[in-house]
Amino acid sequence: MSPPSWLTDTIARRFVLTEILLVGVTLAMAFLLNWIGGFWVEEPLERSPLLRDVIVTARLLDAVPTSLRPSLASAATSGSSRAYWFGADSPVVPFLQTQGSAHMPGARRLGAALQHDTIVLRISRSMALPSGFPPDLGGLSGWLLAVRLHDGSWTVFTTPVRMWGAPVSARWLMWIIFLTLSISLITALAAKQFAHPIEKLAAAVREFGLNPRSSPLAESGPRELRQVVRTFNEMQAQIQNFLAHRSLMLAAISHDLRTPLTRIRLRGELIDDAEQQARHFRDVDEMQAMVDGALAFFRYDAVTETTTHFDLPQMLMTIVNDYADRRIELRYDGPAHAVYMGRPLALKRAVTNLVENAIKYATPPSLELQQEAKAYVVVVRDRGPGIPEHALQNVFLPYYRVEKSRNRNTGGVGLGLTVVQTIVQGHGGEVTLKNLPTGGLEVRVLLPVASGRTQERPLAASLGW
Repeated sequence: MSPPSWLTDTIARRFVLTEILLVGVTLAMAFLLNWIGGFWVEEPLERSPLLRDVIVTARLLDAVPTSLRPSLASAATSGSSRAYWFGADSPVVPFLQTQGSAHMPGARRLGAALQHDTIVLRISRSMALPSGFPPDLGGLSGWLLAVRLHDGSWTVFTTPVRMWGAPVSARWLMWIIFLTLSISLITALAAKQFAHPIEKLAAAVREFGLNPRSSPLAESGPRELRQVVRTFNEMQAQIQNFLAHRSLMLAAISHDLRTPLTRIRLRGELIDDAEQQARHFRDVDEMQAMVDGALAFFRYDAVTETTTHFDLPQMLMTIVNDYADRRIELRYDGPAHAVYMGRPLALKRAVTNLVENAIKYATPPSLELQQEAKAYVVVVRDRGPGIPEHALQNVFLPYYRVEKSRNRNTGGVGLGLTVVQTIVQGHGGEVTLKNLPTGGLEVRVLLPVASGRTQERPLAASLGW
């Protein structure tokens, strides 16, 4: 029995759960802020309960005779706040009158509501207080809210702790910052959970483009993505089966073709005419070379090579040293070390084909390795006659030869540059040819790095299947 659709792991279900989690975490963080936020979460001064008490008490004291004001102020004490009345001749009054610059945000609004001068002041231990100051603040820290009555006397409300919060603008700014941070955090975590399976799929596709024999991808993530992964794994299995059957077929063709070629060569030994016999052997050798070249191209030995990290400059220096042993001088320019991820033997074969072409048709070339932001560029330059402009693109076609000679030692079979292009495109790169203004040919092999955004073409597309 299959579970209900709302229990299935789908993208829609993950989205809904993310929204529920976002709301829940935001409410929990808001509760936590109210719990530990201190005076920041209290109402601002113009909305605090203290304002009500101050307005009622100040208007009441302003309306009664001065003889009743001290006792009435003492009776107005409630909770943690206390009220005091000071006559105009009290030594406390000059102190209060000098604190006009001590207004806090909201004190002016409070004064406008009371229609009296109002002072909100924080008392510190280091502050010099006059005699007669409220004894509950003597030598301690606290808050003072003073209102001047119409006859010049003052009503003072004191509290050891702040009973009101930040101004409205500061409270809104604090809540906006708090909500932005909490929403951004949950959204970033949710986005990472959504993107991780897709990133794994993209990495598997890139790996399959470089190595068709890579392992299948584990099916994970929401239902829609699992369906994509399952389809990808099925396609990967089909291509791997095709490669296996193709290898068996090519092995059979190789065996079947070499057998009649061997018989033809043996029959050539019976030809009495030496000239005709030489032509016969030359044709057999050319046919053998064409068959070997075609089988090597279609077999593409690098398919089975493992993708790995290797030192690209050292690989190029190996080619230089190999030709130095044959007394052919090549020059290398570029960094001494650079790590690249690919198939070293296949790339060595590609660069060797380019060097062989230059030696065969032009001059020993120079090798240069350039490092760009997202790619390495291998440059092969010679000082030969170059290639006609109309043939610059055709040279990558199988069996196309600029040199039309049928001699396999000069004209080849026309697969060298095709193999180069196949290998480079299998690494997600490209090969370009350009005739130099000073004479000669420049071949640029662009090899994107693994972390770049350059898409790597699958091997099947590179071979034109």
